[in-house]
Amino acid sequence: MRVVLCTVVLWGLLGVFRYGGASGLLELSLGKFRNVLLNQTNPVEAVIRNIASNVTVVIFQVHAQQSDVVISFDKNQSVNGSGTGVDKGLVSILRPQQTICTWYLRSLDASQVLSTAISIPYMEKDPIPGGCNLEFDLEVDPNIYLDYTLVDTHIKFAPANLGYNRGANPPSCDSGTGQNSRWRLRYDVYQYFLPENDLSEMVLMSHIRKMSEVRSIKANGIKMLTLTTDDKTNVYFSSLPGQGVIYNVIVRDPLWNTSAAYIPVHTYACSFADLVDSCSSLSKLSTKVFFTTFAVLGLFTCFFGHRFWKTDLFFMGFIFTAFFFFVFITRVTGLGYDVRLILTAVAGIIGGFLLVVSWWRFGSIVLCMFVIGLVLGFLFSSTVFFTPLGDYRVFRDDVVFWVTFSSVALLIPVLFVGCPRILNILASGIVGSYAVVLAIACYIYTSLAYITLDLLRRVLNEYFSRAYTSVPFQTNDFIILSVWTMLALSGITVQLRRERSEVPFPPHPYLAWKRERERRSTNVLDPSHHIPPLRERIHNKLLHIKEFFQKEQPAGERTPLLL
Repeated sequence: MRVVLCTVVLWGLLGVFRYGGASGLLELSLGKFRNVLLNQTNPVEAVIRNIASNVTVVIFQVHAQQSDVVISFDKNQSVNGSGTGVDKGLVSILRPQQTICTWYLRSLDASQVLSTAISIPYMEKDPIPGGCNLEFDLEVDPNIYLDYTLVDTHIKFAPANLGYNRGANPPSCDSGTGQNSRWRLRYDVYQYFLPENDLSEMVLMSHIRKMSEVRSIKANGIKMLTLTTDDKTNVYFSSLPGQGVIYNVIVRDPLWNTSAAYIPVHTYACSFADLVDSCSSLSKLSTKVFFTTFAVLGLFTCFFGHRFWKTDLFFMGFIFTAFFFFVFITRVTGLGYDVRLILTAVAGIIGGFLLVVSWWRFGSIVLCMFVIGLVLGFLFSSTVFFTPLGDYRVFRDDVVFWVTFSSVALLIPVLFVGCPRILNILASGIVGSYAVVLAIACYIYTSLAYITLDLLRRVLNEYFSRAYTSVPFQTNDFIILSVWTMLALSGITVQLRRERSEVPFPPHPYLAWKRERERRSTNVLDPSHHIPPLRERIHNKLLHIKEFFQKEQPAGERTPLLL
């Protein structure tokens, strides 16, 4: 027992030395990260000493994964001198001869919270992030404010101001719009993806360091867009539930060729606290059942779709009907997700059977191939807009987007109008194998699911056109893309080799039945011509059954004896 107790104490002491914060004092160096354990009762005093005289501004920031942290200039926090959140920072405007800066940190949770802190210095010609804040509580606010839904993520920040010397008055934010004012500043918005399927605190702490300083942001982040002072300082992105994303903004002064970074902010677009649909279990059971069943049918269609023609028709009719029905029922009703998914499955089954019946009864091969080509065309067009091409500003206009999308989708059935068998084999191989990808996405994160999900979001949400739809493409995605490619190529190759000596399509069953009936009625040499009609055959069968149950009569003479 004593050994266990000593071990616990030893690990506790190691944690104190490693993370700091046990004594309530955290000594920092400019530009150096320090991990710190925070609690609710004992604020940690963060101090920087010996600040150089050419430093005019120090931005201090602290980051935690999911628990809010309070950062303030004084022990007794005030509204305009403190901030609360998982990613927060303060700007200290240095006075002449000032060499020490102090801030106070604490968490809102009773338990200890792991956080990381850094202070970044800037010179007199560097722009000051949030220096022209008119919207938020802090006088100078370098923070990026983030909110999200399951559809999109919204970030906004306060405009910056020009840098200035210690002790001088800050430049006016509204004195003019010329090159000598803040209107010359430019804002570069960066995005950084955390490793997929990794929600650990230490991974976040190590990667958020790559998005805190200007040089590391440029080296590791993905530049999404550049805003001018005329633009609104808010940007929308497509939400990726369960995938960690870090955003930051670099403000540039093109006249002095200087720059500064805002406070990075992160999101997983989900909640760690929810018991249902938390970050660790995003897919509902109904979603898993639906797409797993869908994947089994898709895998069969991938390899045997053309041979089992009616199954292929059912699969394509199911997709076509289910997609449009889900869009319709979501727009016009307020039903819950599970109910909508069940009704969508029922509608898809009905649509699949109707497509099979339309071919069986009317022999409309043109209609069937149009539906099949349209399904493949929609997937192809969605893949085109899944690339960086989809983030071009011209496609923010809904008219331009939908006209271009529809044209690309209709291009597929038009190109293959002369070779329907090839079209059907391509569609069954590519679409059927993609159904497997959607099923995999229910269990582990993959960006390939957003090929079709982003299209559905754009159809259902009026303002989704303003969101940037970039996604990570990491090891999991390369593996699943390889699986999709191999399944599609294998299915197409197997079907082409098997069907090369067969007729392009099976004969139309209803016409074949009518033709056979006419042949039997006119060809007297055909033995089947002498087969009685169906009604007479049923009647004879019933008589035979009736005789089987009748009582057998005694054998012998049945006439009266002659006298």
